[in-house]
Amino acid sequence: MLEPPSYHVMAAMAVTIVMFVAFARGRYREEIISLVTIAVIAVGLYFAPLPGTRPTDGLALAFAGFGHSALVTICALMIMGRCLMVTGALEPFAAGLEKVFRINGQIGLLVALLVAFFLSMFVNDTPVMVVLIPIVVSIGAKGLMPSSRVLMPVNTAVLIGGMASTIGTSTNILVVSIADDLGMLPIGVFQFTPIVLVAGMVALPYLWLLMPRMLRDNSGLPEEGARIFHTRLRGGEAAIQGGRLPTEITLHTAPAGEDSAADHIHISGTHTAIEDAARALKGELAPVWIVERIRRVSKVRGEDIVAVEMTVTADSRLVGRTLASSGIADLYGVAVLGIHRPGLPIHEAQGNPVIREGDVLLAIGIDEDLASFARADGLLRLEGARELPRRSKAVLAGAIMLGTISTASLGLPWFDAGGYAPIKLPIAISALAGAILMFVTGCVNFDRVGRALSAKVIVLIAASVAIGRVIDASGAAAWLGEALSLGLAYLPPALVLAAIMLFVTILTNFASNATAATIGTPIACSIARQLDLPAEPLVLAVLFGCNLCYATPIAYQTNLLIMAEGGYNFRDYARAGTPLVALMVMVLSVLLVLWYGL
Repeated sequence: MLEPPSYHVMAAMAVTIVMFVAFARGRYREEIISLVTIAVIAVGLYFAPLPGTRPTDGLALAFAGFGHSALVTICALMIMGRCLMVTGALEPFAAGLEKVFRINGQIGLLVALLVAFFLSMFVNDTPVMVVLIPIVVSIGAKGLMPSSRVLMPVNTAVLIGGMASTIGTSTNILVVSIADDLGMLPIGVFQFTPIVLVAGMVALPYLWLLMPRMLRDNSGLPEEGARIFHTRLRGGEAAIQGGRLPTEITLHTAPAGEDSAADHIHISGTHTAIEDAARALKGELAPVWIVERIRRVSKVRGEDIVAVEMTVTADSRLVGRTLASSGIADLYGVAVLGIHRPGLPIHEAQGNPVIREGDVLLAIGIDEDLASFARADGLLRLEGARELPRRSKAVLAGAIMLGTISTASLGLPWFDAGGYAPIKLPIAISALAGAILMFVTGCVNFDRVGRALSAKVIVLIAASVAIGRVIDASGAAAWLGEALSLGLAYLPPALVLAAIMLFVTILTNFASNATAATIGTPIACSIARQLDLPAEPLVLAVLFGCNLCYATPIAYQTNLLIMAEGGYNFRDYARAGTPLVALMVMVLSVLLVLWYGL
């Protein structure tokens, strides 16, 4: 006989439902809803403590998320992801995927989905997503496909792939370990992989063709609307003769005369395009001496090189001068890479054009030097300044990230008396150690860390941890599990599996994977004994349900990682993820019945 729920159980379920409704309506910002949720839990448990606890224990439970390992892990991974971006460590991988996207955006998305799916079968899904996020963002920044329509499908493919083996996620290991403790036969690493592969092939068309259409385009200014800068590329003539000129770049006839050296090539393109061309063609967009000087100063001061666009005002001393006669490099230590002027005649741009009011200059240098240049010469600094990649640290940043992934997935190499025995490090420790190494080695500056972190994500994590703990500690999860077990006695095996999977999925999306695994696995084993069914398919139903975390951002840490980069809100996850959850529950339940002959 099922006992009626206690007041704490009812209150825990009520707070969870109200939070979900508030998120889904989108009337208030996620940060506000998260903070109010934490406050309600803290105040409620202070005046009505859980049985056997003190009022202050409720405060500790409510605010535990701000010191939780999940928050530390996600912050460390966001910092490391930013390091990979500012050092350009992922440019070779991004360039390969970018070529596919340029051929066809849909084919590029399909390739990204397949890579994400199969890679996460062997490597923990969180580091996989950390590596893929900056690659997808760079593709979106170049206008090939909005990153908001790629990040969530790729993240979902990572989650599905991680479900295919016991080492794919830490939750899988937890479920298998609990089942082993309960006396079930051990489950092999790839024992259930065929089931997930078939389910993945069913889900792939949805991820590829439907989910991107359900997501908003959160990209900024399209590439074709960007300013076109005219510049001279120094040292790239051999590459151009070899046919390696990027498609976004326009090549103009080189000017005749003494002032134009043979290796000065006049090109035009967007800010990003001319930088890509200089890198691909191994040339420079400004005199080598000033570029090298800026790099030396950057290294000595420990500051990043910044690229900015500046408008020439009417009172600027530059009006009527040319870049060659302005003395900008000597006076301020900055380099002007190009000039933008609508309707600038090609013959004038090919020479040494006279600067006019309204021209936009593309300049690089240390931020302090650029500010001095703008103040002294009457320039208006435009929005959109960005740091140039510190490619001298690219290899080091890549090595640190590879070490982080390896220690989290394969373990730290170690030998003892019994031989080789790797030490498996938690992802929180590996990520934190990697972030510290990034700081120590100068891959990222400490004062730039704030740009990598999202306040919305931090508060949302804290709220999700508080909700998960109150659902567990109040007994709400256990009460729901007991109610579920009483209602399954007269159902066929397929519906039993679907009900267990759906129950665990709901817990996963509103509490946590660990809570769902801890509550769901014993319930599955108990139901198997009561209904005289094999325990393995029911335990796998729990394992699969723990991984169907697509419907809310708080369901899994990679959902939170992509939230800021993709500009998503709670409704985006619910709208795009809920249909997939329903599809996967149905498909996996049928496959389990067929695979085990139930």
